[in-house]
Amino acid sequence: MNATATIAPAGPQYMRALERANQVRLARAELKRRVAIGEIEVAAVILECPWEAESMAVADLLMSQRRWGQTRCRKFLAQVPMSEKKTVGSMTERQRNTLAAMLTSVGRGRAWSTTPWVTDSLTRA
Repeated sequence: MNATATIAPAGPQYMRALERANQVRLARAELKRRVAIGEIEVAAVILECPWEAESMAVADLLMSQRRWGQTRCRKFLAQVPMSEKKTVGSMTERQRNTLAAMLTSVGRGRAWSTTPWVTDSLTRA
């Protein structure tokens, strides 16, 4: 028989899982801090989808912005058929582009309640 030696990872599985969870938590905290101070735009995070944001809820990301609470987030996402608990990594390309466009129009001062969530090309027959 062909014997192959497998190198056992350091530490038990639960310790590795805790270490990984801590890395993700710290990376998300750093991402939220950068969003809060305006160093990075939420629209850019949604479009790029970095590893730390893949399993993050859209509402958590939106609420990390200044002046964005639960009510504003809920009203914003009510325009798009999207749950607050939807993860950034599970969004389709179309959802990403739509949400990013809506957020960009909010950043420019336009009222997001008047911005349609469906693009012009989709509404034309």
